[in-house]
Amino acid sequence: MPEVLKAPLVVEFPFTRSLGPVQSAFLTGLRERVVLGVTTTDGRTLVPPVEYDPVTADELRDLVEVASTGTVTTWAWNHAPRRGQPLTTPFAWALVRLDGADTALLHALDAPGPDAVHTGMRVRIRWAEDRAGAITDIACFEPYDGEPAELAGSNGEFADPVTGVVAAARLDYTYSPGRAQTAYINSLADRRTVGERCPSCRKVYVPPRGACPTCGVPTAEQVEVGPRGTVTTFCIVNIKAKNLDIEVPYVYAHIALDGADLALHARIGGIPYDQVRMGLRVEPVWTDGARYPDHYRPTGEPDADYDAYKELL
Repeated sequence: MPEVLKAPLVVEFPFTRSLGPVQSAFLTGLRERVVLGVTTTDGRTLVPPVEYDPVTADELRDLVEVASTGTVTTWAWNHAPRRGQPLTTPFAWALVRLDGADTALLHALDAPGPDAVHTGMRVRIRWAEDRAGAITDIACFEPYDGEPAELAGSNGEFADPVTGVVAAARLDYTYSPGRAQTAYINSLADRRTVGERCPSCRKVYVPPRGACPTCGVPTAEQVEVGPRGTVTTFCIVNIKAKNLDIEVPYVYAHIALDGADLALHARIGGIPYDQVRMGLRVEPVWTDGARYPDHYRPTGEPDADYDAYKELL
């Protein structure tokens, strides 16, 4: 069996979130070294605060300050910190119930080792030097054997409140396309398109999936399709993507290659974007050294009849 492909892949994007009055006050408070919770109708104090009671679903707006000291309720040791985590040396993830709160806050606990951590231990917040109104304004928790910290007397109102946050979301992983798609990718390197036929319904799937999505049985018979095909549906892209050297507007389409029973997607070129249409006959355009077609262009053939591709919409 040929070697299955694999490669590292990173998915990364900035996640932007606007804040309501409760979360705005909480994060602005952290910037000012103040921890705020919210009180429920039955007198509980929730930290971190939420906008709706998780038990009764009541709307919550009554903010109350709690101390920067607290008690560990449970913990787990992180022996190998990852990129972007609060500390670069081994630490404990801990749930800490701050003095005055009825729920626990999850954060990092800086300790010399797992033997130094236990449920019930007293801790306090170590504030970050530079604070901007984010959970990272709490650098971590640290062991503490003193009295509960005094409150600042905040009512939850601050000048220049934080109204939104931007967090970098990132996922690092190794992607493997599997046996069927490895064969598909390798065939593209030879400028051929290969799908797999279901032994039951006889449909040819491109790209192949290793199993028929209709019948649920494995597929193994390889079938070369195309290279020409028919545009089944399409969209006009008007927003330029980052790091993509294609001028807008352009057309991205589903294309049913001749002999295939599943449409694949690709860019359409060689024709004004407003002349692309369903039924347009197209062929691949390759560039030197490319492992897949750069785009598809019109063949000059008459458009396909709707009945020839309606089942592939």
